[in-house]
This record gives sequence, structure tokens and C-alpha cells, in this order.
Amino acid sequence: MFDEVDAQNLSGLVKGGASIYEAAAVEALRRAGAVQPEVLRQFRNALCKHSSGWEEALAVLPGEVRGAFREGLVPEVLTVHEARASEIDGAEKLVFRTGDDHLIESVILKPESGRTALCISSQVGCACYCSFCATGLMGFSRNLSVAEILDQVRLVNRRLRGEGRSVRNVVFRGMGEPLLNQAAVFEAAERLVDPAWFNLSGAHVTISTVGIAPGMRAFAERLPGCRLALSLHSARQEVRERLMPQARSYPLEVLRAALVEAARSGTVMIEYLMLAGVTDGEEDLRALVAFVGDLPVHVNLIPFNSFTGCNLEGSSVAVRQGFADKLKSLGLSVTLRRSLGVDIMAACGQLVQHKLKMD
Repeated sequence: MFDEVDAQNLSGLVKGGASIYEAAAVEALRRAGAVQPEVLRQFRNALCKHSSGWEEALAVLPGEVRGAFREGLVPEVLTVHEARASEIDGAEKLVFRTGDDHLIESVILKPESGRTALCISSQVGCACYCSFCATGLMGFSRNLSVAEILDQVRLVNRRLRGEGRSVRNVVFRGMGEPLLNQAAVFEAAERLVDPAWFNLSGAHVTISTVGIAPGMRAFAERLPGCRLALSLHSARQEVRERLMPQARSYPLEVLRAALVEAARSGTVMIEYLMLAGVTDGEEDLRALVAFVGDLPVHVNLIPFNSFTGCNLEGSSVAVRQGFADKLKSLGLSVTLRRSLGVDIMAACGQLVQHKLKMD
């Protein structure tokens, strides 16, 4: 399934060979060159686990087959177009250029805990048009391929290698709605946790969704070891519909039923955006508590990150803290999240790029 999906997504984008993530193409090269499976494993480990460059990885192979691998495979489908680092908190935003000259963003987060996290994109743009998110302003262009998703992780790891760091947590929370690119996102997530590829813990791979209920149910069945995060933002249907057009298709009762399925394999995350006078009142709190009920969830209270063209305002620090304290007093597991990368427009809801204008 991976090769069929990836070949379809990369059609016309990769020239001169197959992606290194196309297992059938790599296996064909291995057989043609009589390369031992253990040597191929070392080659893949060099690329996906050790952050090696292309020539460094090729050096693992027998000399007589390196040329065939070099000519038959495309090591990268993305290139780094721009990089910006926060002067406040060390977050870094990478703008990647695709083979058809679209620009997408990934954000490296380096919290004080020392565990490096990476927010990656799954689409060019987004078709959900949430009112609090800048990505929706750019519209939707296309889905990213499996290779384009995984390249974000691999190229960032190579960048971090010199710092003695590596990506420990991957969150599908960059540009796009992951569950509207379900086939590629699920394949990529499987590669991230596969011991033969990136070998991340499933608990460190999170897929965030605005609430695509069929995708949430599919996630629960196919990726039970990974984590699901629901961008709820309001537990009042009328408010949610104003903020998120997708809410009209998947009302709260449908989302909760999907959450019940996802929660069978562990705690799910509830992302809740704190908006002044919109989601931070007593009625909002009661609705959230009622929605959560006895589900094993962890609630992340998120500050609003402003951007040009949006007239929403975030709740004050005092209001956010009070909201969190009340939820905790009622027995909920809560984190009052701090935004990183605000000064470089890398925080949640601030990612936006457009197709590269060529001369």
C-alpha cells in the first residue's frame, strides 16, 4: 500500500529515480545488486536513525552497487528554502520547498525539558478554514506525499545532529488537516514508529485533528500505539461552528463517539484554545467538563497566537490560569501550554506560505 500511495502522490514531482522511502524500488535495487539484507538495513539506519548524509549512507553499501543506488534513488524530495530561529525561546522554523515549488513549514521546538519536538505539515495549505488559523487563509493546494512528510523529519534530524540532538516527538500539527490526507499520514506514522525505519515510540507520535470523525475512527483501528489530539476549542456546538466550519459536518456527539474508540488504547489529548469572551466563560467550562465526562483525556489549554487578518483576542493570563485551576479542581488532567516561536510566526495557528514565485 505504501508504494502504491507514494507513487501516486509523487507522480510528476520526483525525477531521475524513486524515493528512498519506496520499499519496492529499494528492494529491487538490493536484489539486482545481490546486496545482503543486513547491509541494506545498515543503509536504511544510516539515513533514518543516524541522520547521515546521502554519500555517507551510500558508503555503507558495497562499492560496486553504489552507482546503481545513486542513480536509481532520489535521497530527498524537499529542500530547505529558509530557516528562522526565535531569539526568545530557541524554536526554529524551517520553510521547505517541494519539487513543484510549493512552500511548507515545520517547526522545531526545544523546550527546557530537553526533549526536542517537531511539528510537521501534512498538506500544502488547508481546506478547513478555521477562523483562528493563518494556514486556512492560504487555501488548499494539495496533499503531501509520504516522502514529503518523512523528509521533514529526516532533514531536521540532520540539522540537529551537530547540536547533539534528535527529534524525540513528532506532532502532525503543522500546515494542513492530517486526517484529510489520511493514507499518506498513516503510512508516514507507521514508518516513524517502525523499528526498521525511524524507530520512534508510538507515544511520541501525535496526530492532531480538527475533528474528522471517520479519520479518528480509522486512527483508533490502525494506529493504536500512537496518540490522537482533538482540536476541540469549544464544547458548545454553536460556538464551535462559528470557529471551525468542519464542526457542521461532525457535531460534538459524533466526535465524542469517535473519542471513545480512540481512548480505548490510552489517553487522548484535547486541545482547547482560550479566546476572550468566546471560549473562556463559565458556560464554556461547564460544557467542556460535560463533554469530557469520564473519558481518559488530557486537556491542553492553548493561548491564542495572533496574525494579520484575524480579529479574535486571546484570554488573559489570569483568565487562562483560573480556567485551568477550576478544571483541575474537578479532577481533570490539565496543562496550561506556553507558545514557542511566536516572534518568528512559528506558533500554533501562525503557519502560512504560498507557492514560490519563479522568475
